[in-house]
Amino acid sequence: MAVQIARHRFTVDDYYKMVENGVLTEDSRVELIDGEIVDMPPIGSGHASSVDRTGDRLRSILGEGPLVRTQQPLRLRPRSEPQPDLAVVRRRDDYYASAHPTPADVLLLVEVAESSLTYDRETKGSLYAHAGIAEYWILNLVDRQLEVFRQPTEDGYADMSVLVPGDAVQPLAFPGVSVAVNSLLG
Repeated sequence: MAVQIARHRFTVDDYYKMVENGVLTEDSRVELIDGEIVDMPPIGSGHASSVDRTGDRLRSILGEGPLVRTQQPLRLRPRSEPQPDLAVVRRRDDYYASAHPTPADVLLLVEVAESSLTYDRETKGSLYAHAGIAEYWILNLVDRQLEVFRQPTEDGYADMSVLVPGDAVQPLAFPGVSVAVNSLLG
């Protein structure tokens, strides 16, 4: 007879209660993904450098309009609160002090991927598409390319393109803005 394995899925509220009660700390390298607490790998120097470079480049190109947040929580659903490497969100006067951004606030998400490439493509890509995030980029350090995902559906992104050094991308939320892939890869 097959045994049914029950899983306890956590809500975002449960997740924050774990921090309040010392089960997790604010410094824990974890994310809440579809009700599961997922350990994140340590951040290597190449990854950290790419996040900083990409954040600086986006801030420089996009100016004072949007906020470019680095590795900060994003409230997607009652059971998901990932921390994307970069989130370009609508500017708010309180800098999201009263609540984390939600999908309605997101203009662009970027994950920098080295060891997390498959996870960022499959798990995070599916999560972001399901939440209706219009544009999601993976800065793929393994293959030195930018993967651009657009047209979210319930099953993932309907449109995916791969850009290489020498190419440029125009973010959907910023008509007339062009980002050189070289400037992100360094």
